[in-house]
Amino acid sequence: QAQLVESGGGLVQAGESLRLSCTLSGGAFSRRTMGWFRQAPGKEREFVAAVAGTGDSTMYADSVKGRFTISRNNAENSVFLQMSSLKPEDTAVYYCAATWMAFWGLTPGSQADFTSWGQGTQVTVSS
Repeated sequence: QAQLVESGGGLVQAGESLRLSCTLSGGAFSRRTMGWFRQAPGKEREFVAAVAGTGDSTMYADSVKGRFTISRNNAENSVFLQMSSLKPEDTAVYYCAATWMAFWGLTPGSQADFTSWGQGTQVTVSS
């Protein structure tokens, strides 16, 4: 069973940047598609970004496209979310997730495709 641990959350002002990290233990990291999701207060959890096992294919929610970048380092079993030009509406708990499903088999935005989840890290953007 994979274990995921997120880090890097915090309090920032609008317009600033933040980088989230997630480390997976449990093996075979490079064979797993990785994703980031978020849940704002009073809202359902939503898809943010996903990256293929090789790192050469990515997808993003429209709300973060052009501002957020997902990447991974397979040698370090880690996936990252670089967030720039942050807005108050980006405030949420951010979750890292992993799946054995191939990147091109994902249903865009689907949480059900992901089977392993981290505990989440809080990101708060003040106006």
